[in-house]
Amino acid sequence: MKNGEPAVSVRGLRKHYKNVPVLENVEFDVEAGSIFALLGANGAGKTTTIKILATLLKPDGGTALVNGFDTAANPDEVRQSISLTGQFTAVDEILTGRENLMMIAKLRHLDDSRGIAEDLLDRFGLSAAAGRRAGTYSGGMKRRLDLAMSLVGRPSVIFLDEPTTGLDPEGRLEVWETVRGLAESGATVFLTTQHLEEAEKLADRIAILHQGGIIANAPLAELKKQFPPAKVEYIEKQPTLEEIFLAITGGKEEKQ
Repeated sequence: MKNGEPAVSVRGLRKHYKNVPVLENVEFDVEAGSIFALLGANGAGKTTTIKILATLLKPDGGTALVNGFDTAANPDEVRQSISLTGQFTAVDEILTGRENLMMIAKLRHLDDSRGIAEDLLDRFGLSAAAGRRAGTYSGGMKRRLDLAMSLVGRPSVIFLDEPTTGLDPEGRLEVWETVRGLAESGATVFLTTQHLEEAEKLADRIAILHQGGIIANAPLAELKKQFPPAKVEYIEKQPTLEEIFLAITGGKEEKQ
């Protein structure tokens, strides 16, 4: 990928299932080093889009470039530079956190698998739990381990398909913090979600997929300009349920 080129570039993307259109002429770019959120209801085609970009599915038309490589013509080159984390964690619950990471490093034929594991355990706040079986981890810890596993080999583009599915409020906040850290380290993060707050908190740019096409694609501030100014009223602000939950439980728990 040349300097200044988008990390992901999609043009005229189409995909049908049994003659039912899922994607029709989808187009967008993702700036390198940014967090890009793709929003849409269930069945809108978010996961289909990610599968095409990750070379797990072939489109019926159009082109998709990742790191400058065509996903259909150069799938091996694409796979070497990306990682994909699905909606549900893919950790081996019998292995410890450290063993999960070492296993992935060995499968990628990387030297010093233990050193790689220790570095990621520290980075994701899992060092204290490194010797425990992953099956004993909380949901948030499992998701952090899953994300750590996806970073073995230092991929430049990270696809996260609804990464906070099934997590409680504290687990979701932990993942948000981790995602921000990924972008700050220079990775490009492509995120799909149904949670509007998640996109609002994380994304540099938001695209909305609806009825097979992209109907909006802009930073949040620009999307807000498409709506009439809000009516100003002075009312007492009530805490959100999430704020109440965190206040009662004492805020974010220590990452153990």
